[in-house]
Amino acid sequence: MTSSKELLGAAALVLTFVAFYPYVRSILRDETRPHVFSWMIWGAGTFVVALAQFSGGAGVGAWTIAVSGIITVLIAALALYKAADARFRRSDWMFLILAMSALPLWYYTDSPLSAVIILTAVDLLGFGPSISKAYKDPYGENALFFVLGALRNGLVIGALQYYSWTTALFPAAVGAACLLFAGLILLRRMALARSVVP
Repeated sequence: MTSSKELLGAAALVLTFVAFYPYVRSILRDETRPHVFSWMIWGAGTFVVALAQFSGGAGVGAWTIAVSGIITVLIAALALYKAADARFRRSDWMFLILAMSALPLWYYTDSPLSAVIILTAVDLLGFGPSISKAYKDPYGENALFFVLGALRNGLVIGALQYYSWTTALFPAAVGAACLLFAGLILLRRMALARSVVP
């Protein structure tokens, strides 16, 4: 018999594909221009968080994070391919270097919780380059994708078989960050629309 946790985990996994498919399609159509560094950070961090969650007893709730990590790495590669001529600002490099230098620290921690705290911080640093980019070009990002990401992370929390800081911190923090980022995109679009109205 299927448990409610398994159903929530399956719903989160389906929502992952529902969110990523149109996002990838919009990148291929040049409608969305994701920041390469953000997706590199998110891909590396998300996949490692899934490993830490599995070791912390997250069960089916961690499968969505693992699949998301794999897809995120693919989006990073696609973003790099599509932005081959892009110029990155000094602050973009700072976020990338800070996040990637912190990433190996999880390996030297003596507990899954310490690893998840470090990896959650790394993932949140990944929003840095995208926030700067979305502020200047809010139409270059897809707000709906990040709203769906927040919803998906809510389902992931519901699907966890064991609740602790180790299993819940990452999806809760990333879900909140997704909502805030989507809000920034929409607010900047409204501000730009008002500025062009005579």
